[in-house]
Amino acid sequence: MTAAENVCYTLINVPMDSEPPSEISLKNDLEKGDVKLKTEALKKVIIMILNGEKLPGLLMTIIRFVLPLQDHTIKKLLLVFWEIVPKTTPDGRLLQEMILVCDAYRKDLQHPNEFIRGSTLRFLCKLKEAELLEPLMPAIRACLEHRHSYVRRNAVLAIYTIYRNFEHLIPDAPELIHDFLVNEKDASCKRNAFMMLIHADQDRALDYLSTCIDQVQTFGDILQLVIVELIYKVCHANPSERARFIRCIYNLLQSSSPAVKYEAAGTLVTLSSAPTAIKAAAQCYIDLIIKESDNNVKLIVLDRLIELKEHPSHERVLQDLVMDILRVLSTPDLEVRKKTLQLALDLVSSRNVEELVIVLKKEVIKTNNVTEHEDTDKYRQLLVRTLHSCSVRFPDMAANVIPVLMEFLSDNNEAAAADVLEFVREAIQRFDNLRPLIVEKMLEVFHAIKSVKIYRGALWILGEYCSTKEDIQSVMTEVRRSLGEIPIVESEIKKEAGELKPEEEVSVGPAQKLVTEMGTYATQSALSSSRPAKKEEDRPPLRGFLLDGDFFVAASLATTLTKIALRYVSLVQEKKKQNSFNAEAMLLMATILHLGKSSLPKKPITDDDVDRISLCLKVLSECSPLMNDIFNKECRQSLSHMLSAKLEEEKLSQKKESEKRNVTIQPDDPISFMQLTAKNEMNSKEDQFQLSLLAAMGNTQRKEAADPLASKLNKVTQLTGFSDPVYAEAYVHVNQYDIVLDVLVVNQTSDTLQNCTLELATLGDLKLVEKPSPLTLAPHDFANIKANVKVASTENGIIFGNVVYDVSGAASDRNCVVLSDIHIDIMDYIQPASCTDAEFRQMWAEFEWENKVMNTNIVDLNEYLQHILKSTNMKCLTPEKALSGYCGFMAANLYARSIFGEDALANVSIEKPIHLGPEAPVTGHIRIRAKSQGMALSLGDKINLSQKKTGL
Repeated sequence: MTAAENVCYTLINVPMDSEPPSEISLKNDLEKGDVKLKTEALKKVIIMILNGEKLPGLLMTIIRFVLPLQDHTIKKLLLVFWEIVPKTTPDGRLLQEMILVCDAYRKDLQHPNEFIRGSTLRFLCKLKEAELLEPLMPAIRACLEHRHSYVRRNAVLAIYTIYRNFEHLIPDAPELIHDFLVNEKDASCKRNAFMMLIHADQDRALDYLSTCIDQVQTFGDILQLVIVELIYKVCHANPSERARFIRCIYNLLQSSSPAVKYEAAGTLVTLSSAPTAIKAAAQCYIDLIIKESDNNVKLIVLDRLIELKEHPSHERVLQDLVMDILRVLSTPDLEVRKKTLQLALDLVSSRNVEELVIVLKKEVIKTNNVTEHEDTDKYRQLLVRTLHSCSVRFPDMAANVIPVLMEFLSDNNEAAAADVLEFVREAIQRFDNLRPLIVEKMLEVFHAIKSVKIYRGALWILGEYCSTKEDIQSVMTEVRRSLGEIPIVESEIKKEAGELKPEEEVSVGPAQKLVTEMGTYATQSALSSSRPAKKEEDRPPLRGFLLDGDFFVAASLATTLTKIALRYVSLVQEKKKQNSFNAEAMLLMATILHLGKSSLPKKPITDDDVDRISLCLKVLSECSPLMNDIFNKECRQSLSHMLSAKLEEEKLSQKKESEKRNVTIQPDDPISFMQLTAKNEMNSKEDQFQLSLLAAMGNTQRKEAADPLASKLNKVTQLTGFSDPVYAEAYVHVNQYDIVLDVLVVNQTSDTLQNCTLELATLGDLKLVEKPSPLTLAPHDFANIKANVKVASTENGIIFGNVVYDVSGAASDRNCVVLSDIHIDIMDYIQPASCTDAEFRQMWAEFEWENKVMNTNIVDLNEYLQHILKSTNMKCLTPEKALSGYCGFMAANLYARSIFGEDALANVSIEKPIHLGPEAPVTGHIRIRAKSQGMALSLGDKINLSQKKTGL
């Protein structure tokens, strides 16, 4: 067993830059130095022993000159020294000198100072030599009656570890501790004693608990936690005991300690699936979330509530608690609110949807009154989306929700307004009875819309769904109001040439005649440059957008005007009114075209927008039935198709989720009767305490056992050749932020290899935690060396190094075998995730690192996309319907998130070059974007590598 593998409970940070002192100088300091010098020397000795030095010559020096000292620091250091120093001869017999040490510790156990007694008892927990402990047993027992609780509680721990390791030294320990527990008053001592009984003699622990089960609420929280653990273990091993203890767990839900409440709620859920128990546990979780200030605690407890919801029978109980769950929204943290809203949305039913909507409406109004905070906008978006989902699932609610949300179309935050607009568009298409209400509200807020994107969407909705003569005229009035005085060019030139108001007494420079593009004259004074700022504030919104050069909204307006004009013609019989309306619509389009061609806007109109407006003018001048059909029917059908496809997709994903959750039982499955089950079969449910311990240690053996070939063997990397004197291979085990390298080193020579050291270095965002210690390998012997590496971010890392060794008896220099590089796969950190189209576009615009890759020999577009998804672990955001069919090209968006919270986006744009024949490979490119350069490059490398593999 190497020094590194010896059991050591105390970790000490060692500065690596200092030169190790010689044994002679240390001996001198320990013999002749003062207390301070001896302390420093002892520290150096401890560090050297930890580094693998033996130093046997110093043992007697320390016993003679350091052990008798009464200094507390030296006593503490000596405890560490005796913990790590070898106490046996090579053949396993105890060193003679240790008898002197044993005597010194017997004296320390009778020392008047409680700190020295207590720390000595703690040290005894770490001793593994029965011969050393045997003479100390009477002194340890006597410490149970010490006046100070620090000594008593450490005495209990010492007795527990000695009983566990060497039962023959204190066979009556459970009885002794039970008697001690009955008379003890201190909470920490009682907790240690009770914990010992749980593990050493459960029956005695249960006997004690039975005597005081009614006083459990009065105990301290540390003792209550241990009682919860005992009840869980007893009921897990023997379910018939549940009835005896369930009342006690109910009482502990009322504990003043949040930790006890949390554990009691978790235990109650595992012990009973009765609706009252689930309701009590859920209520306890909700109270914890509201009262705890730490957001991490809130998120952990919320996860427990979400786990409860996953169980079909528990879900019905939680549905009644939706309103309580919504109290969590008072937390300012966005992540907590997001999870809470999602949970509430999953649990909402027709019974409580009305109350849910009322609460959410209040929250939406609250966000409007709050001073702007960076998360307020995001929270408002979350609320809008939740209300949107409620209205789609429960159409009766839409009428209550729409008037409140329509106010937000005029919001400064474009993202929240866009969400509202999307909701309104879906509602107006789905719910015919709400169309008049939505159109009326839309006309009310139309003039206040500040964002051009929202303006375009509002114009489209009004143009598509205004069906009465009055509504159509109202739309035209609103458009005229929003456009201002027409013709625009002339009125703008007049404004530029306008005289100064008389109250503005300002000296004006000489006027200058200018000729505009249209050949008209404009007078410009020296002060005109300071006037537009004022005028821009007064400009109507649509006019402002056009003068800023945004003519896409003009194309949208032209389509809307054409639709309502064609509809007006079909509604009104009088030719004069028809012509008058058409002429007005055409005048608006013509004046916009005129403006676009002039030099007044900041950017000229694009050819696409000119074509669109010209087409609309042509349609209105000819009024053909075919165009009427396209403008007034086909557009709405396209929206209807899109919405139905979206709804179908949502239903499909919900169905998949419910299928996952439903536990199907086959008709021929045997029925399990609890009373007839053998004890060893009852542990079908895993012990939660054991599971959490395994998770913390990164031990995932249970999962890997199912298919060992697919897991472990795939991760074994050969590091040296078979003909090298030292053969090495490594198993790379990734556990989230840690990588454990288990390196097998085999001596293939007939010589003994001394100081065989694995030297490693890392490239990328990896950090080696500790240096592996040297080994001595016998001829043809082998050994396992473990090395830990910490990971800080998602990028490809490389671990490289060599094995260095000395050959026993040879006079030559050290030998070295260079190892192959170990590549840490980025895929271990990337998980598929989903986001909305708007979020994807926003991130795409924000992320600055881009990597473009493409080089494959796959001939089918769909096969190529599936291959990329499999090799990169990303999720395709583009709906299945949009990718179905075959047209020779394909575009798809992919998204993934790393365990470090980093986002990775990819856009696949590929086509099949038909002119090169059916066997021609797919061409195009994949653009990868990420916030960090490492992630973008690593994903690109991964895609390139997988394409090459396919090629081979």
